Amino acid sequence: MKFALLTLSAITAANAEYFNEIKVMEGHAKKMHVVNPLPHTYLMKEEIPENWNWDNVDGKSYLTKHLNQHIPHYCGSCWAHGAISALADRIKIARQGQGHDINLSIQWVLNCGSDKAGSCHGGYHTGVYELIQDFGYIPFDTCQPYLACSAESKEGFCEHIDTSCSAVNTCRTCSGFSDSGGDCVELDYFPNATVAEYGEIETHWTDTWEDVAHKIRAEIYARGPVACTINADPLRDYEGGIIDDDSASTSTNHIVSIVGYGKDEETGKDYWIIRNSWGEYWGDMGFAKVVAGKNMLGMEANVAWVTPGSYTVENVPCSEDGQICGGQAQTHGGKLVRTFHGESYVDPSVKFIAQKVAAAKAKLAARTHN
Repeated sequence: MKFALLTLSAITAANAEYFNEIKVMEGHAKKMHVVNPLPHTYLMKEEIPENWNWDNVDGKSYLTKHLNQHIPHYCGSCWAHGAISALADRIKIARQGQGHDINLSIQWVLNCGSDKAGSCHGGYHTGVYELIQDFGYIPFDTCQPYLACSAESKEGFCEHIDTSCSAVNTCRTCSGFSDSGGDCVELDYFPNATVAEYGEIETHWTDTWEDVAHKIRAEIYARGPVACTINADPLRDYEGGIIDDDSASTSTNHIVSIVGYGKDEETGKDYWIIRNSWGEYWGDMGFAKVVAGKNMLGMEANVAWVTPGSYTVENVPCSEDGQICGGQAQTHGGKLVRTFHGESYVDPSVKFIAQKVAAAKAKLAARTHN
């Protein structure tokens, strides 16, 4: 009987209509903030390797943990998962894979991003980055673990919990059982990360999709994973291989991250390596391949990138209840504030350009000398 019930449940889930999780919120006014040159402006096609996968760079993964947006119950938060996954991965890449992974709070985005970023009923990747930049930070996920709830969600226990954008819903800790006098309290300072720049890879009317693919490859190779919109319908029953179906719609309803690209040795097809937010039971341990350079499933039309600003690497030790903290405190706005120690992100674009300038100068000097 249990097997029959499970089978019926699986059939029902498979036949359920996939919800469109892409929604640009009214408060998302600033779609980009760009300071440094974009990789495709200084990297030629011949300078980019044919195969690149941030999950396997000389045998080492530079990706943070896999995510599942659908537990403990359904939440249409793919946009937050794809955007935050790409940001966290880029922090790990900047740290050269050293130290513990920095995982960022998707639940905080749901708590505080309803106007700008989205909710369990949809959102947009660049809205997440604007939210973080405007707030000034995003807390680590140890401040606010993922609950798959937002203010309007009625799934599971969502109606019974507070998801307002408050201090206690930014970073909290709970000390002791409530019937023994314990309570959950806000933390005044906590590990966090910031956003420096963000935007979407621009497509011009003169661009072919292969031109756009070059821009995406350059961005991934130089700075790390990106987030993109995609038609999720063909992904639902993905069992491996490269998705290449010209009859598939380019209308998008989902957001994933692209963590790499390559060329299949047998078919010669160029492909993207995408990372979904449906857990590791799906696809190839959470990954899939989609043919590149054709806007397959609409995934090359709205690709978002982000660069971190800074991220906490050293804390100020606090007591278990979060109330007594060591270190030096400074008065800010009449309140004692202790700042955690962070590292600033160095944009690889600056390094690449510096190398090109140095090479050009050396070449010019050699010609002058001769």
